[in-house]
Amino acid sequence: MGGFWFTEKQTDDFGITMRVNKTLHSEKTDFQQLDMVETAEWGNMLLLDGMVMTNTKDEWVYHEMVAHVPLFTHPNPEHVLVVGGGDGGVIREVLKHPSVKKATLVEIDGKVIEYSKQYLPEIAGALDDARVDVQVDDGFMHIAQSENAYDVIMVDSTEPVGPAVNLFTKGFYSGIAKALKEEGIFVAQTDNPWFKADLIQQVYSDVREIFPITKLYTANIPTYPSGLWTFTIGSKKHDPLQIAEERFHDIDTKYYTKELHTASFALPKFVKDLTE
Repeated sequence: MGGFWFTEKQTDDFGITMRVNKTLHSEKTDFQQLDMVETAEWGNMLLLDGMVMTNTKDEWVYHEMVAHVPLFTHPNPEHVLVVGGGDGGVIREVLKHPSVKKATLVEIDGKVIEYSKQYLPEIAGALDDARVDVQVDDGFMHIAQSENAYDVIMVDSTEPVGPAVNLFTKGFYSGIAKALKEEGIFVAQTDNPWFKADLIQQVYSDVREIFPITKLYTANIPTYPSGLWTFTIGSKKHDPLQIAEERFHDIDTKYYTKELHTASFALPKFVKDLTE
């Protein structure tokens, strides 16, 4: 067996290790270290600052759960914003909803978009769709300058380091509330409860002060730290656990289902404790 072994250190004392067949591209961009590698187990994989962002084998779990939970909760999502997510996976899922007229992607690092299109076409292919407006820009500033503009906002960020650090602040969530319309919903990936319990607790507490309906849900993503991932949803009016049956329509998914939509909000006790 050729190649080399790569370890992402998920804490100072724990990591996840995989065999890399070859490096496809490596570059220090203006914002972060970007590596595109071909792995033996997970196919092509995007690493940013040494952290696994996405890969062709398990990407759909994350992208489906970011997109479909808020989009089925909102009665008529037409204008959607994705902050981050330059690999295009969330956008691909957003476009499966026929009500969506325009999906705006604001990604700070244009190189992520460029190399995702080249090496992850099954993830990034939808970025060329006519309904998509791709902006290489600072998502924090985009939110700060937006008002009453979006039905749903999804924050598809890296960990709270480097360019993403502002995307985990209370001021950012306040800005999101202002950028949303009166029935607006937002969702953010909020890391894992095994190693980042403090982060989940802080974000949940901040979001709950701003949005009348705040909930946490989870998904199993094997290449993300601990495999148990959380998402925090903030909604002005619509409860994700009270959706009219006719809202659900058939879409092509591999993880998300109508039943799972509800089930994902049933939290293990140690996770639920973080929301109380």
